Amino acid sequence: MSTTQQSATLLTAVKAASAEWMAAFNRADAAGCAAQYEASAIMHARPFGTFNGTAEIQAFWQKVMDDGLADVAYSNTQIDVLDDQSAVLTSDWVMNKAQGVVHRELWVLQPDGTAKLREDEFEVQ
Repeated sequence: MSTTQQSATLLTAVKAASAEWMAAFNRADAAGCAAQYEASAIMHARPFGTFNGTAEIQAFWQKVMDDGLADVAYSNTQIDVLDDQSAVLTSDWVMNKAQGVVHRELWVLQPDGTAKLREDEFEVQ
């Protein structure tokens, strides 16, 4: 596979996984959100703290949903390919009761061809 083909495959996987994360959030499915992260992922949610692993990440998203936040949408999204296995997504985001910035979502291609989040750093503004 050429580098161009590898980048296209990676971008397709990242876009699909990011869309699935947003769909899970918008249907209030915290487990579905957490499923888009690697088992040992690290999430930095400013100003709330750092969450390690899918159990802590799922609990964070469940609390956000329980607090009534919904309808996430990204804008000004940029995806930069780092290598044939990983890419970084940055974006602005808005929800019904909050808005902010995705500073860095590190998406990594998995053996099954899907992408999962290894690192997630975002801020509520």
